[in-house]
Amino acid sequence: MDSRLEGIRDTVLARNPGEKEFHQAVIEVFESLGPVHDRHPEFLEGAVLERLCEPERQIIFRVPWTDDAGRVHVNRGFRVEFNSALGPYKGGLRFHPSVYLGIVKFLGFEQIFKNALTGMPIGGGKGGSDFDPRGRSDAEIMRFCQSFMTELYRHIGEYTDVPAGDIGVGGREIGYLFGQYKRITNRYESGVLTGKGISWGGSLVRPEATGYGTVIFAQEMLKTRGQSFDGQRVVVSGSGNVAIHAIAKAQSLGATVVACSDSAGYVVDEAGIDVELLRHIKEVERGRLTEYAARRGGATHVTGGSVWDVNGTVALPCATQNELDGDAAAKLVSNGLIAVAEGANMPSTREAVSVFHEAGILFGPGKAANAGGVATSALEMQQNASRDSWSFEHTEQRLTEIMVGIHDRCAATADEYGAPGNYVVGANIGGFVKVADAMLAQGLI
Repeated sequence: MDSRLEGIRDTVLARNPGEKEFHQAVIEVFESLGPVHDRHPEFLEGAVLERLCEPERQIIFRVPWTDDAGRVHVNRGFRVEFNSALGPYKGGLRFHPSVYLGIVKFLGFEQIFKNALTGMPIGGGKGGSDFDPRGRSDAEIMRFCQSFMTELYRHIGEYTDVPAGDIGVGGREIGYLFGQYKRITNRYESGVLTGKGISWGGSLVRPEATGYGTVIFAQEMLKTRGQSFDGQRVVVSGSGNVAIHAIAKAQSLGATVVACSDSAGYVVDEAGIDVELLRHIKEVERGRLTEYAARRGGATHVTGGSVWDVNGTVALPCATQNELDGDAAAKLVSNGLIAVAEGANMPSTREAVSVFHEAGILFGPGKAANAGGVATSALEMQQNASRDSWSFEHTEQRLTEIMVGIHDRCAATADEYGAPGNYVVGANIGGFVKVADAMLAQGLI
C-alpha cells in the first residue's frame, strides 16, 4: 500500500472498530489507489478518501412485528446512505441473520464503485435487517416488511435513495415494501424501489440481470485469451436468484454447469444442471438441493466439504461474502481453473484473490462482474421516470452493452495504471476517479 494512504487507512479502521467486512473492502480499494494519487494530488489535498470512507448518513432503527401466533419480535433495521456524488443513493436491502452495521457498510462502500462503473447516474448505499425470512409465512413476512417500511419511508425517494432487493429480499418482499410506502405517503412513486413486479412498474430482465451480467463479464474476460464459455466446465456457488440465472446464461453459451450449492451442501450433476427443475424447487417450492438430487437422475448431493472441491475451468461464486478462501482457491487452480467472476459481493477472501492473481487466473471482482443487477435497476428507474416499458430484448441488449462497457473500462484502466489484466485495480481506480472528480466539483460537502 502507498505510504501516503496508510495513515488514512489506519484512521478509517480505528473509527470503525469490529467491522471486519468493511475493513476488508476498504483495504482492498486502498491497495489499488497509489498510482492515482501520483497523477491526482488534488484528491489527497481535498481529503477525498477520508470523506469517501465516511457515510453521508447512517440510519439504524427498531423493527417490531408479530408472528402468526401473536408473539412480538424485535429486529434491527439499517440504511447506510454512503455517497450521492453521482446520483441518488442506490443499493439493495438484505434480510439475513448475519446483517449488522459492518456488513451494511461494506456493501454500501462496494456499491459506490460498482454504481460508478455502470456509467449510470446513481450513488452508493445499502440496507437491510437481521430478520431471517426462512421458515416464515407470507403473512409474517408482510408484517415485518410493513413495519420496516414504516420507518424507512421517511429516508427514501426516487430523487433521494432508491433501495432494491438483495439476499432474502425478492419480488415478494419488494411488493410488501412498496405497498406500505404507497399506503403511508399516498403516492404511487414507482421510482422509489426497484425490483418491482413487471405488471406494476418493474423491468424485464431485472430478475436475470445479476446472473446474466456476471456471465457476460466472464465471457469478455475469456475473449481476451481467445476463449469463450463454449465447452467450459463451470462450478457455481449458491442456488438462489443470481446463481440460477448465471447457470442458465452460462449453459446458453455452451458451458456445462456441473455443480451448485446451498447452506446444506452442494449437488454435482455431470450432465449439467437442469435449470428448470432447480428453479421450480428453489423458487416455487422453496425447497433444498437434496430434493433436486432426489428427482434428477445421475445427480449427487454432498454434505460437508465445499462446492469448490468440484473440478471446473470457470468458477462463479454467487452466494455470499468470504465464501471462497485461499485453500479453496489453490484447489481450484490445481484442478485446472482458468477464470473466476464474482456474482456475489466480495465472495473471495484476500488470500483467495492473491492465489488467483499469482496463478494468472482471470479474476472479475464483484464490484465489476455483478454490476448487472444495479445497472438494470437504473434502467428500471429510467422506465419509471418516462412512464415507459421496454421489451426483454431491448433491455437485455442494454444490459449487455453496459457489462461489456464495464469490462472494457476496467481493462483499459488497469492498462493505463500499469497493471494490465488486473481487473481489481481497474475496477477500483475506474470507479474511484469518477466519484472523486464529482466530489471535488461539488465542493466540501
